[in-house]
Amino acid sequence: MSALQGDILVAGDAGKGEALVLTAPISFWGGVDPKTGKIADVRHPQHGMTISGKVLCLPGTIGSSSASAVLMELVHNGHAPAALVLHEPDAILLLGLIVAREMGWQTPIAVKLDREGFDAFASRFVEISEEGAITALP
Repeated sequence: MSALQGDILVAGDAGKGEALVLTAPISFWGGVDPKTGKIADVRHPQHGMTISGKVLCLPGTIGSSSASAVLMELVHNGHAPAALVLHEPDAILLLGLIVAREMGWQTPIAVKLDREGFDAFASRFVEISEEGAITALP
């Protein structure tokens, strides 16, 4: 599989990890535990799975003005995803990465990609370069 090119939403460190392709949008506020990185929303199809260290492919988010704070906590606690791939950019969520980066914390890259591209990454190890190239690893 050749690399897909994502549009960089927030520059950050290149990331590599197992892709976690969410099948439904999620709210970070109350939906993700910032202390563990686990999906805490019992109604979410991937409840109990961890986003920590994964290449997190998000079809969308369910808004909350606190999503950025939760993402910042995940970065600070060492439970952030290795990279974020969003179909629908969420400025409030991404603000958490920008502030974390400004605080000097190591932050993952966030890119935008058409949702059709997500399926190729399900349960595969994926690498995202600092330039936004997304490659499924063998």
